[in-house]
Amino acid sequence: MKVVINGGFGGFNLSDEAFEKFLDRKHIAWEKRTGEYGNTEYYHARHMDSEDHYLSQRELTEDRSDHDLVAVVEEMGVKANGFCAELVIVEVPDDAKWHICEYDGMEHVAENHRTWGNQL
Repeated sequence: MKVVINGGFGGFNLSDEAFEKFLDRKHIAWEKRTGEYGNTEYYHARHMDSEDHYLSQRELTEDRSDHDLVAVVEEMGVKANGFCAELVIVEVPDDAKWHICEYDGMEHVAENHRTWGNQL
């Protein structure tokens, strides 16, 4: 299975163009505007003034093995990278139970295992 992670320091995020392609692949009708801090904000079409209809990139790309997300990153390459992102696709065995670990925005995929006590 393919999983999208951020391979450098900074944090996972898609470029605006990549997020728009992702929304289109998901058949989500959207509108955008420039936010208070110069960032692009996305909303469901015809609901741009409703916070209830805000399209959160973080929430929509939570499943990093999502076929549409993987396809957009494969298709766009480095143009899929958002601010300070270095997106890469890693192969994980289909039968592995996994999670994403992160330190200062740099991520890796780790196989699930049992732990006890304080976790850093």
